[in-house]
Amino acid sequence: MGCGNMFFTALISFSVALITYNILIAANAPLKQDLPGPSTLSSIDPIIRMPKDRSRKFGASSSTTQKRLFHTAVTASDSVYNTWQCRVMYYWFKKFRDGPNSDMGGFTRILHSGKPDEFMDEIPTFVAQPLPSGMDQGYIVLNRPWAFVQWLEKADIKEDYILMAEPDHVIVKPIPNLSRDGLGAAFPFFYIEPKKYETVLRKYFPEEKGPVTNIDPIGNSPVIIGKESLKKIAPTWMNVSLSMKKDPETDKAFGWVLEMYAYAVSSALHGVGNILYKDFMLQPPWDTEIGMKFIIHYTYGCDYDMQGKLTYGKIGEWRFDKRSYTTVPPPRNLPMPPPGVPESVVTLVKMVNEATANIPNWDS
Repeated sequence: MGCGNMFFTALISFSVALITYNILIAANAPLKQDLPGPSTLSSIDPIIRMPKDRSRKFGASSSTTQKRLFHTAVTASDSVYNTWQCRVMYYWFKKFRDGPNSDMGGFTRILHSGKPDEFMDEIPTFVAQPLPSGMDQGYIVLNRPWAFVQWLEKADIKEDYILMAEPDHVIVKPIPNLSRDGLGAAFPFFYIEPKKYETVLRKYFPEEKGPVTNIDPIGNSPVIIGKESLKKIAPTWMNVSLSMKKDPETDKAFGWVLEMYAYAVSSALHGVGNILYKDFMLQPPWDTEIGMKFIIHYTYGCDYDMQGKLTYGKIGEWRFDKRSYTTVPPPRNLPMPPPGVPESVVTLVKMVNEATANIPNWDS
C-alpha cells in the first residue's frame, strides 16, 4: 500500500507540474477568436449565447444529416448513495437511448474508488484511481477531474462528443446533441457568478485572456462537448481545481461549488465557449414543469404537507430527498406525493419507482 501511495503521489506531482507549465505557456498564446461577441451577433444571442436559428431541431436526423453521437459519462464513488443513483440513471439512459432525435451513444460510469465493485456487469464502468489520501482535503469532488483525465487518456471512446452527467440525473426524454459550431452546450447555474468573484478568479484567468465574463456560469455537468476539446480542458481542470482548493481565499469564496468554477475557468482558458441551454435540465421542487427539459436533477429535497404545499426548509409530511438514502437505497414503490404537488416531483417519484421495480436485485 505504501509503495502504491508513493507511486500515485509522484504521478500526481508530475502531472500537476506538467499541467502548470502548459497553463503558463497557454496564458501567453492567443485564444481562438470564435467565442460569441459583437462580430457574431447575427447568429448568437449575446445574453444567453443561444443560437437564434432554431428552424432545425437540435439533433434532428434525416437522410442528409449525419447523427453526432455523444458518450454519456458519469463520475461516482462506490458508496451506496452514489451507486443506487447510478443504477436509476442508467436504467433511464437505456430507455431513451434509441428514441426519436436521440444522439445518445455509449455510457460509462467512471468509478473513482480505484477498484471494481459488484455492479460492473450491470453498468458499463471504467475504474479510475482516486487522488492520493489527503489530497482532496475532504472535498471528494476533486476526484472528478482526475478521474476524467484518466478515462480520456486510457479508454477507447468511439463517439466524437461527451455528455458529462451526474448520478442524480434522470433522463426524461431522448437527448439530441445540443452542441454546435465548436461550442459546448451547458446548463447555466444562477449561483456561478464570475463577475462577482473577479478578483479571486484573476488568479487563474489572467487579464490578457479577456474579460472575466468569458468564463461561463456553468459547472462541468451537464455539458455536451467535443471529445478533443475535453481532452485539452480536463488536465487544466484538474490542476485549477487543486490550486483553488489549496488557496484559502478561493476555497472560502467558492465552497462546495469550487470544482464547478474550476471547470468554467478551464473551459475559458482553452477558448471553448458554451451555449447556455436553460432547457437542458430542471431542478425540482423549484422547477415545477417538465416542459422541453431533458434531465431531472434531484439535488434539492422535496418536502410537502398533505395539502400539496411546499414546506422547504422543514421536513414535510410527505418528502423525497436523496439524502434520506445515504446508507441504504430507497425501497421499491415509494409513496406518491399528495394531490397538488407539481408535475416535476410527481414525475421524478414515478420514474424512480419504475426503475427500482425493474432493476434486478434492487433490494439485495
